[in-house]
Amino acid sequence: MTKVLRHIVLFSFKDTSSADDIQGVVKAFANLKNEIDEIHDFEWGTDVSVENIQQGFTHCFQVTFLSEADRDAYLPHPAHKAFGETLQPHLDQVLVVDYWAQDSA
Repeated sequence: MTKVLRHIVLFSFKDTSSADDIQGVVKAFANLKNEIDEIHDFEWGTDVSVENIQQGFTHCFQVTFLSEADRDAYLPHPAHKAFGETLQPHLDQVLVVDYWAQDSA
């Protein structure tokens, strides 16, 4: 397995944001892979857990990098900053976790 750095982002959205607003945020986030070369891979999905402990977070995004330098270039990138401006009016909460993917033990 190639060593990769996972950047996990969870969002909850404001009650005032419409489904179209949220879809616009998702599309803008997904498009970052086309704008930022350092992104190795991207995927996302919505919560389907039956445990009811998601604490309001509905959307999960996984951005994969090959190095810390790639992640560090992504964070201040102008396209990432522009995405933040698209997101901000709709964002209720965000949670971010970065980790190096490990092989199963």
